Amino acid sequence: QVQLVESGGGLVQAGGSLRLSCAASGSIFRINAMGWFRQAPGKQRELVAVMPSPGITNYADSVKGRFTISRDNVKNTVYLQMNSLKPEDTAVYYCNANVAPSGSYYGRDYWGQGTQVTVSS
Repeated sequence: QVQLVESGGGLVQAGGSLRLSCAASGSIFRINAMGWFRQAPGKQRELVAVMPSPGITNYADSVKGRFTISRDNVKNTVYLQMNSLKPEDTAVYYCNANVAPSGSYYGRDYWGQGTQVTVSS
């Protein structure tokens, strides 16, 4: 079994910063893509940032230049550094990883439990 555990959410004023972390643990053969999604009340879950493989990043247009995704492949951890936060960034942020469990060549998607980020104006 594979688990994703997130941390780092909270309440911050507009213009502030937060850093989210997500650690993958369990019976892991290989981690493929890792990324972050978010879901605001009444809205669909949307992609924020993803690393399909080490060194390659993709961002939603709304966060480009403000958010930075990074990975520590030794720790099986993905981070999201969020700067210049805006009230519209308020959402539950979910970690996502495509992981091939031990004994399997093929990956499947796993999700973290979500962490609340609230940006006050």
